[in-house]
Amino acid sequence: MRFGRLLHLAALTVAAAAALTLTGCKGQQQAGGGLTPLRLQLDWYPQPEHGGFYAAQMLGYYKAEGLDVTIAPLPQYGSVAQMVASGKADVGLGGSDQVLEWNSNGLPLVAVSATMQHDPQAVMVHKDSPVREFKDLEGHTVAAMTGATWLKYVTLRYNLHQVRQVPSTLSIANFLADPGYIQQIFITSEPFFAKQAGAEVRTLLISSSGYDPYRVSFTTRDFAARNPDAVARFVRASMRGWQQYLRDPGPTNAYLLQLNPALNSQQEAYTAQALRDGGFVTGGDATGAQVGRMTPERWKAGYDQLKALGIVQNEFDPQGAYSLKFVP
Repeated sequence: MRFGRLLHLAALTVAAAAALTLTGCKGQQQAGGGLTPLRLQLDWYPQPEHGGFYAAQMLGYYKAEGLDVTIAPLPQYGSVAQMVASGKADVGLGGSDQVLEWNSNGLPLVAVSATMQHDPQAVMVHKDSPVREFKDLEGHTVAAMTGATWLKYVTLRYNLHQVRQVPSTLSIANFLADPGYIQQIFITSEPFFAKQAGAEVRTLLISSSGYDPYRVSFTTRDFAARNPDAVARFVRASMRGWQQYLRDPGPTNAYLLQLNPALNSQQEAYTAQALRDGGFVTGGDATGAQVGRMTPERWKAGYDQLKALGIVQNEFDPQGAYSLKFVP
């Protein structure tokens, strides 16, 4: 499974990628002033989808909690899970389904907060496509990430037998060239670029199929056990950062433009609005009261889905894959 983000990279040059890596590594030295150093490993390059973490860093929320947080972009071909499990990073970002799969494969990782209540991944089709529901994927080809668990779930739930999967690229070029193309995307990103290129699109949120994992921040069980106070402070400051970012994303977006030369202000505004409109971070409560929260019921449901799909082959207690004690 590819642990990176499926985002448009047409404007990201090799030189820009190198600059991002250097920028993300600043502050790697030991924290001064009595602050506790903590390294957060992103699942991609800096994006508005990471806005809450950058808001917490830029506005001093981490420092107010006694933390010196370094936010690192994902290296090319990097695995967030392996970087956290090996101690190269203290906290990483991923999906709750990934955390469950990693635990099944023997990685002692534990989710400590929900960064998004619902995953913004979706299927994008052209406006005139006959695909209007997931059941309509029968007989079609879908460009999806390698090992896409959601597609396995959809084919099982809707009893689909003739769905062909091809590898998804980090571009919408094929989509623009083929009116019948169906592509896995992030609803907060690719539709913006498709519309800029003149394409009229529709999207189906994967979460609406019943496959609805959280996006989460996670660490190792050992790190959480040895540093419970630092983890709690990180979660608290990050939640505050997300609440502020959703209220006023402008300052953080300006900061992100400095970090990632592939971004532009129109794209950032689109993503921030899509995050708000979709309730991805806040869930059904626009006040922000649910930011960060997780429930045992959803974790158990996700575990049962993965078990039914054969993704979880080494059974374990799913309660060991998450902790609810770090969210206030």
